[in-house]
Order: sequence, then C-alpha cells, then structure tokens
Amino acid sequence: MHFEILVEDQSGKKTLEILVPKIIGKGHTFNVHSYKGIGKIPKNLNTTTDISKRILLDQLPRLLRGYGKTFANYPASYSATVVLVCDLDSKDLNIFLKELQMVLDSCSPQPKTKFCIAIEEGEAWFLGDIPAVKTAFPDAKDSVLSSYINDSICGTWEVLADAVYRGGSTALIEKGWQAIGAEKSKWAERISTHMNVMTNGSPSFIFFKQSLLELAE
Repeated sequence: MHFEILVEDQSGKKTLEILVPKIIGKGHTFNVHSYKGIGKIPKNLNTTTDISKRILLDQLPRLLRGYGKTFANYPASYSATVVLVCDLDSKDLNIFLKELQMVLDSCSPQPKTKFCIAIEEGEAWFLGDIPAVKTAFPDAKDSVLSSYINDSICGTWEVLADAVYRGGSTALIEKGWQAIGAEKSKWAERISTHMNVMTNGSPSFIFFKQSLLELAE
C-alpha cells in the first residue's frame, strides 16, 4: 500500500514521518504533505483560495479530485490511499466527518480515503503516551500529566505546555504564535521518537493506527 497523508502543519508532518513507519513497518510507502493551517471546506465545494497559500480544507476538494484521477490511472496491482489527519479543535466530530464525506462523495472517480481526526488536538496523541513525554522531557510536571484525561476537550496543547515548558502555556502564549509553532515542532520531534504506537492511550490515535493497519493488510 502507498499512503498519501495530508496534515495541517509542519509539526504534524514531523510527527507522522516518525510514527507512520512504526505502524506500517516495511513493505509499504508513504508521503506526508504539510499545509499552512486547517482552514475550512469551501461552500459548494469549489476551491477558490490561492493554491500557494496551502490551506488544507480550503484545498481539499481539489486535492481529492486530483488524487481520484491519479489513482485511477495506476495499475490494478498498485494500491494507494489518501489519509487526512487534522485536529478537531472546537468542531462537532459527527458533523465534521459528514462534511468531509460530502467532499469525497463529490469526487468522480473517488480516491480511497480515510479521515483521521485528532481529538481535540494533535498533542492529544503525545499525551496518550506519558512515558514518551517523560523520556523526552524528564522534568515534565507529573501533576499536570496525571490530571489529563485522554482525548478530553481541555485545551490540549496548553496542557502539554503547562507540563513541559518553563512558565507553562501562559509564558508561551505571551511569546506569540511563531514561538508556539516552534515549540510544537520541538515536541513533535522529541516526543514522537520515544512513542510506543502499540500502547498509546489516545482513542483518536488508536483509530489512526488501526486505520493504517487495516489499509495495509
């Protein structure tokens, strides 16, 4: 199986480039494509945003239609799939999945596609493996980590910042979004390296892992 994986930011790309090989092993191939934010699905499913801005959901109808046509030209012996990975943030999961399915249904031909949503944010997948967080950041605050409930809607990245960043999320927010993005990239590289994909406690990560394994069979 070949996987074309779409993620909303650079930290997500770094995370998946480390984690995907741990899940699918050898014998499969993948590309991870990062975008500059999640955006929103365009009205009437007509992409009007400048392609160069690279906003994921804004471009999704165009992307899936393009993959559908590309995959249709592959030989029958070559299997390929699109995997969309993005944060739920404050959206309703069921409504969001229906909206994503509408985009896929508009494609002719349809590419094989799986939607994997991190609940609430990608940092939930890091917090699903507390030993990995502690290995990457030995001074992480146990009181913060132990109080976290997997995939809870709680301001996930802020929880991780409170655990591992000097001064917590308040100090990081004061430095601005560029500093937040840089810190998230650091978390992605340092924590993902130590993660055990078979024991992660995040339900949304487990769904992602199982989706890849099922597609790879």
